[in-house]
Amino acid sequence: MHVLILGGTTEARRLAELLAADAVPGLSVTNSLAGRVTAPRLPPGEVRVGGFGGADGLAAWLGEHEVDAIVDATHPFAGTMSAHAAKASAVAGVPLLALRRPGWTPVAGDLWHEAGSLAEAAELLPSLGRRVFLTTGRLGLAAFAALDDLWFLVRSVDAPEAPVPSRTEVLLDRGPFTLDGERELLRRHRIDVVVTKDSGGVATAPKLTAAREARLPVVVVRRPPVPAGVRVVPGPEQARDWVREAGERRTVPGAD
Repeated sequence: MHVLILGGTTEARRLAELLAADAVPGLSVTNSLAGRVTAPRLPPGEVRVGGFGGADGLAAWLGEHEVDAIVDATHPFAGTMSAHAAKASAVAGVPLLALRRPGWTPVAGDLWHEAGSLAEAAELLPSLGRRVFLTTGRLGLAAFAALDDLWFLVRSVDAPEAPVPSRTEVLLDRGPFTLDGERELLRRHRIDVVVTKDSGGVATAPKLTAAREARLPVVVVRRPPVPAGVRVVPGPEQARDWVREAGERRTVPGAD
């Protein structure tokens, strides 16, 4: 059985580790990484880097490499890749599962402002603060480039792509982050508003707690929906179980 994991996330790497630990005879795993991070943490198993050439290219790759199951464990905001995976799955007749960490939910004391896009988040900022902690990654910063009156601290794993806001300080760092570290960062840089994508998970969640404690507004960009009809599980263990079930179905005569 050949499983393709569309990865690049902590959950994808953990799923690959679980499948490797199972040591199921005849199971092979290919991990696909987009290649947007300079030095990714590589999972066990075969690794390929780069795109497929859209949904049609992915469908062709699935056939050429005799893939039996796909797990879309990409970042919750990798909407284009997820759409391509859903289309390729339908074209090639290969079952697809989406592995998505649960999104964040506000709690008492949070001052959240939801936005449907980075552009919408940028529109909200001038009314919320002047010193912005921007944690939306290195891509898409053009949405904030015209906000010359605001100062930005941009945190990302790799250097952001231009254009970026004219008053920007870049902090290259990779999670997980600690609550004490996030408290100190907000204090040291005199941050008065935070912008984040609803990535979910625990690695970058401490910034939300630190912002709540400091009574800072947080602009939260909503994640795109999973393509219609695709089954979703919240964790690597459930995805591992789904792969096991898919393998068992393949051994039953007449099973889909």
